[in-house]
Amino acid sequence: MVDLRTLDTTSLAAMLDHSILGKDTQEAEIRRGCAQAREYGFAAFYTSSSYWSPIVKDELSGFPNIEIGTGIAFPFGTVPPNVKAFETEEALRRGCTAVDMVLNVGALKDGRFRIIEEELRLFVQAAGEAVTKCILDVCFLTEDEIVAGCNMIAGAGIAFAKTSSGQYQGPTLEQFLLMRETLRDTGVKLKVAGVKFPRPQNAFAFIMAGADRIGTRAAPEIVDAFETIRAGMGLG
Repeated sequence: MVDLRTLDTTSLAAMLDHSILGKDTQEAEIRRGCAQAREYGFAAFYTSSSYWSPIVKDELSGFPNIEIGTGIAFPFGTVPPNVKAFETEEALRRGCTAVDMVLNVGALKDGRFRIIEEELRLFVQAAGEAVTKCILDVCFLTEDEIVAGCNMIAGAGIAFAKTSSGQYQGPTLEQFLLMRETLRDTGVKLKVAGVKFPRPQNAFAFIMAGADRIGTRAAPEIVDAFETIRAGMGLG
């Protein structure tokens, strides 16, 4: 877990996946987001689909440490497993180095675990060397369903379990802590998205609770608020 007494803005930025996900997003906004990713040194820059990925790849040329990310079956996650695999392959072809697949929440809630296991297996296979992240959208899940989803993510060898797509209700701290406990000692990292307003304060709560990444449209705002947060906690 992160100690805010020793964290600096460079290390903080490297924990943030910056994203531009609006339905009406235009190219200029994508390019501005990429410029922010370069300026701050974020871990990744995400768009809602690989439609934008060639532009992002061009903008982030020369910055290999910044992941080029997109969502797979975003945001609903209800397409068949082979379609998710195809979308993953296409995302990589268009320049992505990180892919966040939305888990089929309805199948999980129906107890159709073989469907989940199949889509995770095909996703990992299609992703190859790209960074894999699986979105649970825990706001729709019971505690038992969160545990089951996390266990299948770990079993598939996915790098990150992600709380939310950011399009619906975000996670509670209790839901995040359940994910953290379930995935303890598995090697699976934790990504939080859907952080509620005020985002800087709430993002730091999840970071202090053990989040490895925060996916957010407010990444610059979170970094810019760092010294204020530290001072407010008596750490400045």
